[in-house]
Amino acid sequence: MTIRPARPEDAEAIVAIWNAVIDGTAVTFTTELKTPSGIAADIAARGPAFQVAEDRGRVLGFATYFPFRGGPGYAFTKEHSIQLAPEARGRGLGRALMVALEDTARAERVHSLWAGVSGENPGGVAFHAAPGFVEVARLPQVGRKFDRWMDLVLMQKFLSPPR
Repeated sequence: MTIRPARPEDAEAIVAIWNAVIDGTAVTFTTELKTPSGIAADIAARGPAFQVAEDRGRVLGFATYFPFRGGPGYAFTKEHSIQLAPEARGRGLGRALMVALEDTARAERVHSLWAGVSGENPGGVAFHAAPGFVEVARLPQVGRKFDRWMDLVLMQKFLSPPR
């Protein structure tokens, strides 16, 4: 298994993983499917801030970060997304991706990394808590999907010491 920066040719595999999550789970509140061209553009724009887990030439998961909010005051705060193919879960790939993503973020002087986790995803909350993300807010009924309201759990990890 290898963790490496994503390449444009990984876009189709990433789309397959991400769209399965969008279509079939409450892990994300979005209903807009990803496209290979959109993911390829994200890979080009984010560079090393878009990582993949690969095993024998097959992409099994990805992690990426992006601006938390617009404006220069938020330049050192990022939000991330991490997803694995179902057959890749429970093999340590998520943890390996998270380590690689945090290392890249630290190298880019990111101070604070955020996770927005569906309240219907206790496994996602536990996954983030294990490497030190802390729940800082639970926003009730801010997401809607599958004809129901869902909570959003905001989790944060400082990558550099607070001042």
